[in-house]
Amino acid sequence: MIWHLIAAIFAGLGAAGIGLLLRTLSGKRLPRWVVPVCAGLGMLGYQVQHEYGWFEHKRQQLPDSAKVVATTQEPALWRPWTYLLPMTTAFTVVDRDDRIVTTADGQRLVEFILYRFTSGASERVVHQTQLLNCDSRELVPLSEEQRQPQTDELRRLTDSDPLYREICQAN
Repeated sequence: MIWHLIAAIFAGLGAAGIGLLLRTLSGKRLPRWVVPVCAGLGMLGYQVQHEYGWFEHKRQQLPDSAKVVATTQEPALWRPWTYLLPMTTAFTVVDRDDRIVTTADGQRLVEFILYRFTSGASERVVHQTQLLNCDSRELVPLSEEQRQPQTDELRRLTDSDPLYREICQAN
């Protein structure tokens, strides 16, 4: 977080320098307020670039076995441009190398960890162990302590769900 603040300040200083250069080259015909306006635009431009590049940057840091199965794009009132160009604010990842495939009562069960990345003032990663019955397409989270299914949170996936396809149908 501190590095983004420092980067935004330097982007503002660089843009203010460009505004000062433009004012000097114009023979001081440009008004004085051009310099702080350029500084503000530079800082805003850096922030917008950082927020829109966050998803791709995080995705490149993941191992090759990790696959993105869901993304969340939420517009914000204080970012009016997000209504026109949605920005990814969160995404869900599954690592295919960490899954455990078992068979119980003739049904294929896959245990895996689902990771949820969220951006914002403080980036967060939340993980939850899940159990997916590939035959009935039932997904249930496992409790952290006893690794028992939490049946009150049972969810049924469709055949076209990216999570189901990545866990059960991928080689």
